[in-house]
Amino acid sequence: QGSPPRVVGGQTTMDNVAVYQAKETLDIAHEISKLLDCGLDKESLAILIALCENGVNPEALAAVVKELRREAAALQADA
Repeated sequence: QGSPPRVVGGQTTMDNVAVYQAKETLDIAHEISKLLDCGLDKESLAILIALCENGVNPEALAAVVKELRREAAALQADA
């Protein structure tokens, strides 16, 4: 077995790598989202990804997002 991970700033180096990789993945997903003109900010995208990682059906989630957008547009049209 290898040596235990170093602790840096209260986190192990493995934790730091995982955080870095998660941020990098979110940045890439956000860039793709912008290229596809999805209209999702990084925070919304992070929430949607977390929901999917926790078992929410992505197709159902997409349907909810579309419906919320329709409702928001209808409310703005009525205002």
